[in-house]
Amino acid sequence: MRHQQGRQRGWHHGGGPPSWGNPERKKPDSPAGVAVFAALVQVLGVRAVAGSWVAFEPLMIVLLLAGPVVLLVRRLFPVLPVAVAGAAAIAYTLMGFPGGPYFFALIVAVINGVRADRAIRVAAVAGGGLLAYVLAGRVFADQLGVSPGNRPSITALAIIALVTIVMVVGAEGTRNREIRIAEMLRAAAEEERAREEQDKRQASEERLSIARELHDVIGHHLSLINVQAGVGLHLMDSRPEQARSALAAIKTASSEALREVRAVLGALAEEDESAPRAPAPGLARLDALTEDAGLPCRTVVLGTPRPVPAGVDRAAYRIVQEALTNVRRHAGSAATTVTVGYTPAGLDLRVENQPGVADPGVPRGSGIGLPGMRARAEALGGTLAAEPTASGGYMVVAHLPTPEGTAA
Repeated sequence: MRHQQGRQRGWHHGGGPPSWGNPERKKPDSPAGVAVFAALVQVLGVRAVAGSWVAFEPLMIVLLLAGPVVLLVRRLFPVLPVAVAGAAAIAYTLMGFPGGPYFFALIVAVINGVRADRAIRVAAVAGGGLLAYVLAGRVFADQLGVSPGNRPSITALAIIALVTIVMVVGAEGTRNREIRIAEMLRAAAEEERAREEQDKRQASEERLSIARELHDVIGHHLSLINVQAGVGLHLMDSRPEQARSALAAIKTASSEALREVRAVLGALAEEDESAPRAPAPGLARLDALTEDAGLPCRTVVLGTPRPVPAGVDRAAYRIVQEALTNVRRHAGSAATTVTVGYTPAGLDLRVENQPGVADPGVPRGSGIGLPGMRARAEALGGTLAAEPTASGGYMVVAHLPTPEGTAA
């Protein structure tokens, strides 16, 4: 029965940290270290109670060491030490050997078994041990030659039973509490990792957005500058006035490019820096965009124009800008029509050019123009398609959803 008290120190078990354990917890003691410690506690404790080594008999030493020795296998067989240490403690008590902490190994074994998720089996073995103690110490005490002074009283048996229940329940409660704490720690770690991943995704998306903005701005204006520079060189001698107009267009395009690049990079500025003063590119500047496109281009507006959300307004401008840039790259100065349609369901864009021949002097694109336009549209819940026309030209069609009446 005293063996049942041993459950309270089972947390010294030498098994590796269980799956529910906190990964940051200290590594448990080794099986050999715990076994040696339990042996020293039992032997030296009994020696202190007995007063000398004279009382030690071979059988007494065997019973004192049986429990500690079997603790060596407690990781592989969590319940076996409970049975062996319990049997040794019962035999030690009934044989009337000197008192002391001879049940310490049983305490370690019981707690270890409970913490190894074997609470039911440990309780069953402990109950069986208590029953065996009753049978050997009271029912069959005369047949076994147990002296009256070594027989347990009813009060002692009741106390042992109560202590056993409290220890098993307490050990199980401690195990469950540690499981909950470990789960909370894991959940907190997972939440922190998810937060970090979300921050990384947002930063990556922001970088991608800035890259698309710069691609659209630089690609559009540089190709326009290239076209106008070619015109200026061609007309420099024969038509100097027209060459002057081309140079003026180059100046305007380069200034516009610088302004838009500053506006895009302004998103990276510190909070205490002044905000960009120029308006963000949007449909309000569509006429200027088509007029400076460097190719024959007309704008058609269908429906009643209305304010749209800033994201939709900016995306529409960039899609048209990139589409015009692609026309110059792949179809030279082909006639192009830009159609903007306002509908209750959203904003419809269509950029269609007639057949043309690409100017070899115009720099080729990076290959991310169409994917970038499509990403802009899809980010707003819209769609974008690009395909050749029946006449041999090309068209880009986009739909950007925006409820009627939504303000910028």
